[in-house]
Amino acid sequence: MAASTAAARGARAPAPAPAPAPARTAGHRWHRLDRTVSPYLYLSPFFLVFGVFGLFPMLYTGYVSFTAWRADRPGSQGRWVGFENYRRLLDDPFFWNAVKNTLGIGVLATLPQLLLALGLAHLLNYRMRGRTLLRLGVLLPNVTSVAAVTLIFVQLFGRDFGLVNWFLSLFGVDHVDWQAGTLSSWSAIAAIVTWRWTGYNALLYLAAMQSVPFELYEAAALDGASRWRQFRSITVPMLRPTILFTVIVSTIGALQLFGEPMLFSQQQDPTTGGSQHQFQTLALYSYNQFWGRFKYGYGAAVSWAMFLLIVLVAAVNFLAARRMRGAE
Repeated sequence: MAASTAAARGARAPAPAPAPAPARTAGHRWHRLDRTVSPYLYLSPFFLVFGVFGLFPMLYTGYVSFTAWRADRPGSQGRWVGFENYRRLLDDPFFWNAVKNTLGIGVLATLPQLLLALGLAHLLNYRMRGRTLLRLGVLLPNVTSVAAVTLIFVQLFGRDFGLVNWFLSLFGVDHVDWQAGTLSSWSAIAAIVTWRWTGYNALLYLAAMQSVPFELYEAAALDGASRWRQFRSITVPMLRPTILFTVIVSTIGALQLFGEPMLFSQQQDPTTGGSQHQFQTLALYSYNQFWGRFKYGYGAAVSWAMFLLIVLVAAVNFLAARRMRGAE
């Protein structure tokens, strides 16, 4: 009787409570902290350097553009003038001349450069002897000093003893004063930019071509498509994102053109861009206002106008590419 009662009580006894979960160790917490914080620590050097040397100077230049700060006038550093500097830009013929020169040189340099780069990449994509050496060779102009390259081209485009004028004289063309004219100076500077950056863009196109499936070319060849048709119908559409990237980057570089026109000038003040400002770009004009005329506020306004122009042109390129993609 007692045994059965004890057994019944044992059957009704509550189940033992589950054992408490072990407390998280310090190592687990450090591991979780490492996973969440480490990526930001790895990225922090870039943002620190960008903030100090990129973001802060840009914001400070924006502040200076709203002041009448001039180095030759003590006490003008903090004098606020609002949008007066930008209003003056709209009435400044030298500013609009710099805009015209920048866009003109940019068009003459960007279009031939990208077309030559695309054709060169297409040739380097074929199997040939010494292909690796040729691929390395096309990058040599880009790694050469811009000062050395420009000084050599200044001699090539010399008026009296330049090699370019000697070659043109073989076809009955009179000597051209490349630095005196507007279109001639644009063409000479555009030739410098094209020579330096064609190989770089060609390697970008070549890298993109390597990712195009070879089966597409085989199928097109079996259908009787020529190499030109394959290039136009397969290569170019597959390279469209890369082409858009190079167009935007080349456009930004052309709008920031500084070293080539400055070294191309033979005037006493190279920032004027020739005797008649015929190849003075926006970057040169901003530099001239800063360090030639010591107009820090006005020079900062020119720099911000150049920045806004770059944003506008890049946005137009992006929207045009997006519309072309949507029309397909």
